[in-house]
Amino acid sequence: MSEYDLDSGPDPADAAAAEPEDTAAQNPVIAVGIGPGNTDFLTKRGRDAIAQADVVVGFGTVVEMVAELTDAELLTCGYKDEAEALAAFGDRVAEGAQGVAVLMGDPNHSGYQFLGKVENAVDRSVQVVPGISAIQVAASRARTPMEDTRFVTLHKSGDIEPGLQRLRAVVGERNLLVLPRPYDVMPGDIAADLLDSGADPELDTLVLEELTHESESVTRLTLGELAEHAGGDGPEDTPFSDLSVLAVRAPR
Repeated sequence: MSEYDLDSGPDPADAAAAEPEDTAAQNPVIAVGIGPGNTDFLTKRGRDAIAQADVVVGFGTVVEMVAELTDAELLTCGYKDEAEALAAFGDRVAEGAQGVAVLMGDPNHSGYQFLGKVENAVDRSVQVVPGISAIQVAASRARTPMEDTRFVTLHKSGDIEPGLQRLRAVVGERNLLVLPRPYDVMPGDIAADLLDSGADPELDTLVLEELTHESESVTRLTLGELAEHAGGDGPEDTPFSDLSVLAVRAPR
């Protein structure tokens, strides 16, 4: 299994996006988007794939959300031990096990780095079962139709400057939907960056937290008010959770 240095490359997301999916592949590994965390939003196709799996791999918090849906062997990881978990997953798949990787939300929205690592770990094709994402739910809550919106995920390792540039280029002209990065690039930090680029401090913003859960909440502020929460790199430095989506509405 190759190691990735996300500061110097290659980015595993590039590997995931290198070629179209092989839809005719036999016995593929399945990468399932499990939705925003509430399993009511898990698609039937995804639920069936998880139930039929022999081995499931994913970040611990994600696997825990679907553990009751399967009798499969569960391989959990965090950022520090994901290489080991994926190597074990690859070994099980090579032995003939039906493998499923689970990713929060929809892999097409923010999971491409992990998707690329899964592809690198196995000797089979990988097929994606898209899921409902927090971004889709946020678009509904904030009434920011996707065709009028610029979506950027900053919730990834490595250089996020290109994503920030994409936001700066259209702020005030298009709606923005952003996945922050806990905890060094949170909603307040993004707001401050947009203000520094010349954005209108009166733009309407919403921070949507823990979408679809019982603890779901929405905080509505101006961009200037939100920027007052900039700074810090820990959970104690922000009023917002690590399960947040930032919406910045363009004037209608």
